[in-house]
Amino acid sequence: MKESFFNKHYNTPKWLKDKLSRRQLLKSAAGTSALAAIPFSSLTFAQKEDVESTLNAEPWLTLNAVLNHLLPNSEQGISATDIKATYYLYQLIHQQPTATDEINFIYKGVGWLNSYSQKKTDKVFIALTPTDKEEVLRDISRSTAGDNWISMLISNLYEAMLTPPSYGGNPNGIGWKWLEHQAGFPLPEAGERYFELPQRSKQAATASKHIIPTRNTFAGKPRTQGTTKA
Repeated sequence: MKESFFNKHYNTPKWLKDKLSRRQLLKSAAGTSALAAIPFSSLTFAQKEDVESTLNAEPWLTLNAVLNHLLPNSEQGISATDIKATYYLYQLIHQQPTATDEINFIYKGVGWLNSYSQKKTDKVFIALTPTDKEEVLRDISRSTAGDNWISMLISNLYEAMLTPPSYGGNPNGIGWKWLEHQAGFPLPEAGERYFELPQRSKQAATASKHIIPTRNTFAGKPRTQGTTKA
């Protein structure tokens, strides 16, 4: 059977059950100081252009459309754009020690979503009206895989809203201000984030057999990325 959200043989994997049940922010079983994320405001002009070029192509256009549909502009509160949810997800995939299974599921979901959207409407997701987007997302949410995929993106929205800005989302603490939340201090800066701490680096060394090479967006060189994320 062709892979899709509606594959009857799909079962929620343990790593996803753990992520969706706890919804704890910024947790990982492995990390390394080589994985330092770079806040967008600190990038050079050329680096910003590279990131923006990536985010203005697929699969990021679809992911951005889904995130902004799940948390749209409104008079009631902040939006996915306000909390830089798409950039936070980009950082999660490209800079943080995120499990390859999680990354693959995010990307596969984009393909499955667009395939279903084209089958139902003859259009890809980003070309749909807000009403049609809502209908398509409600359709896929009735499947186990679709519900998992949407729930995972909602979890990432929460993270982007609540995380310290050094992780890529929540610029200037906009999420905290909206929630009237006082964050703990001191806040982590680049070089002090959870995956850069010495204990994490030691864990990464002992788990080296689980480390795979991945592309460094800014340097164009292979780097390491953890494959285990709790």
